[in-house]
Amino acid sequence: MRFLAVVAAVVLPASLAWAHGMDDRVPDARELADLQARAAVASPNEQPYIYAELVHSMTEIATAQFQAGDQEHASASLKAAQGYAGKIQMSFLRDAKKLKNAEILVRHTAFRLKELMTGASLDDRPTLEATIQQLNQVQSEMMSQIFRR
Repeated sequence: MRFLAVVAAVVLPASLAWAHGMDDRVPDARELADLQARAAVASPNEQPYIYAELVHSMTEIATAQFQAGDQEHASASLKAAQGYAGKIQMSFLRDAKKLKNAEILVRHTAFRLKELMTGASLDDRPTLEATIQQLNQVQSEMMSQIFRR
């Protein structure tokens, strides 16, 4: 019985994280293009979550680029993430469940950027800090929206 509790404690959070799109893997160009195409044609209720997925994807790409020493492309990826975060702010969901899922993904993405910042050079920190600050603002606005209901 104790074994099942341990397995559930380990597997359940991992499966919930995966269900929210937080798999922390670097998407390939096709997956990124698919997300961008989905965001362009999605209904206004679905767009913020898809944009949150794009922010997360761009953060994972930037992380891989920073780790590879490609600061220029990493900075461009973070700027793209900031652009998608701005689109989230412009169109909040009316569906509270999807809004909460988007908020969870944005919070996770901000956490990943904070982890990345610990090893970043001084030149890279302003872009990382600006992105984190914007994501924290988006998350705060999402939480306000959720609790207004």
